[in-house]
Amino acid sequence: MSDFLLEHCWFIPFYSLIGSFLTLPWSMRIVRRTGPRPAAYFNLLMTTIGFIHGSIAFYFIWQRQTEQLVFHWLQVADLDLTLSIELSPVSLGALEVVTGIGLLAQIYALGYMEKDWSLARFYSLMGFFEAALGGIALSDSLFLSYALLEMLTLSTYLLVGFWYAQPLVVTAARDAFLTKRVGDIILLMGLVALSSYGAGLSFSQLENWAATSPLAPLTATLVGLSLIAGPTGKCAQFPLNLWLDEAMEGPNPAGIMRNSIVVSAGAYVLIKLQPVFTLSPIASDVLIAIGAITAIGTSLIALAQIDIKRTLCHSTSAYLGLVFIAVGLGHVDIAFLLLLTHGVAKALLFMSAGSIIMTTSNQNITELGGLWSRMPATTSAFVVGSSGLIALMPMGMFWTWQRWLNGSWNVDWWLLGVLLFVNFLSAVNLTRVFRLVFLSQAQSKTRRSPEVPWPMALPMVVLTVIVLLTPLAPIRWPLWLSPTTPLANSDRAIFQYAIPLLVASSLFGCMMGATLELRRSWARPTQLYLRFFQDLFAYDFYIDKIYNFTVVWLVASLSKLTSWFDRYVIDGVVNFVSLATIFGGNALKYNVSGQSQFYLLTIVLGVSFLLWSVLSGQWTIVTNYWSSLLSQ
Repeated sequence: MSDFLLEHCWFIPFYSLIGSFLTLPWSMRIVRRTGPRPAAYFNLLMTTIGFIHGSIAFYFIWQRQTEQLVFHWLQVADLDLTLSIELSPVSLGALEVVTGIGLLAQIYALGYMEKDWSLARFYSLMGFFEAALGGIALSDSLFLSYALLEMLTLSTYLLVGFWYAQPLVVTAARDAFLTKRVGDIILLMGLVALSSYGAGLSFSQLENWAATSPLAPLTATLVGLSLIAGPTGKCAQFPLNLWLDEAMEGPNPAGIMRNSIVVSAGAYVLIKLQPVFTLSPIASDVLIAIGAITAIGTSLIALAQIDIKRTLCHSTSAYLGLVFIAVGLGHVDIAFLLLLTHGVAKALLFMSAGSIIMTTSNQNITELGGLWSRMPATTSAFVVGSSGLIALMPMGMFWTWQRWLNGSWNVDWWLLGVLLFVNFLSAVNLTRVFRLVFLSQAQSKTRRSPEVPWPMALPMVVLTVIVLLTPLAPIRWPLWLSPTTPLANSDRAIFQYAIPLLVASSLFGCMMGATLELRRSWARPTQLYLRFFQDLFAYDFYIDKIYNFTVVWLVASLSKLTSWFDRYVIDGVVNFVSLATIFGGNALKYNVSGQSQFYLLTIVLGVSFLLWSVLSGQWTIVTNYWSSLLSQ
């Protein structure tokens, strides 16, 4: 039985896909009398079956070696495109996270989307969404992973644009789709180049190939940079980070998945590509630079946001930036731990935020307050989720960073500085939000705010327990991929104080967040420098304005130029030929008189003209010849 379940793990993503297809009669309005809820139940049933199947397989895989299931998809001459599935604790563990959080998010959506007329369509898209994520978790094939990432991009577009009647939602869905497409196209170039240099299309082959790679330094750098582009877009990293902010216009249950698992899917592919980045120091440095810039910049941006979902989504980009740094340094185990501890904590925070939005019909934190006594489950979820994101013992992120900085990794002062900065600002931001939403005086929209119904409260409570148990993972996490041994004593004196410094930054950040002056939406600082920095952070460092004056202007100018060239040059030539044909035809039709003598005259004139042309040309040649002789 165990062998059967393990060998058929590849079918687990199809459970969600089947659930998505079962919802079509309701989402297409073929069935109306029952309402849309049966569609949700079908999808929940299939997701539950997939979770149970994955849990059993995950239990049995610990006693076995890593296996690959290879499906030959296309064999032409020397080309053999295979779809490879990896069965290992890493892949099945990632699949468990996908199906587990997906199941909780779908139960949560029963309460959040209860009155939405398109509930069936939402669950259909969620099933498609989860199928793509599950496939990425199991995939060992670069080709298959790229196809699944494209499915993920499409499902993100459809879910962000779920409420398509709102113009702002349509704009957000379009921007998210186009931003991801930029990275995907460059990633495809890198995959094609990688396969052409003999690397195959399997992640498991990359490490051996990289050890004997014949690539020139320039080629290795270009391939590495192209492979970075796709995860940069998927993980909302600079300069492709604005789409995640705009994607918050979609339903919150989809936002739970997007900020915990979807962004992690891009980082998951990046981690598996890590052997390629070892071939080029430039590619590794670019990874570190992108991660550091994003982590620092988005942490500052989050401080100036007043939308509760946007304060959290920018924090997502910051922590994924730390994952980029870990991959650039070659610390793949730490990258996996960061994805796990951040994913479950951020999913819990978004559940708490969705409960607030559901109850108050508002997501502006400056218009909320006094919810701690009215919504105890939501308050507990926010506190536990926030604690899981910062270095507070004994929460999961504390053990993850303790392992990173107290191990035998070759880390530098700047890494500790980045971690301290991100941890401090995260503590300040989360404490600020907690004070405004839960602790401050009740506002007009929060005086009557009951706790959410059980379909929303149950997933929050379950995920709260999971976040509290997450610290067990870093302690017992097996060393699957890392070439070095963590948890050893470091030779550097600084790291004797690294963990105390991180804990102190967490406490200091919470204290600063608790003592800062809270400004409501109508309050603005009078000091010009404070107002300048507030606007700078609130408008995302004006990156969208920079895009408008650079990339957008360039594309618009080229579009206008090509439109003018097509209209007046290409169309002009075509129109000239057609007009010449029309006028020539109209002129020649008068020659068709039916009189033979007129036809004979036309032939004589034509032949005479040809003879004159030939003879005049020959006479010119003869004249030039005799002139040259006489000149000699």
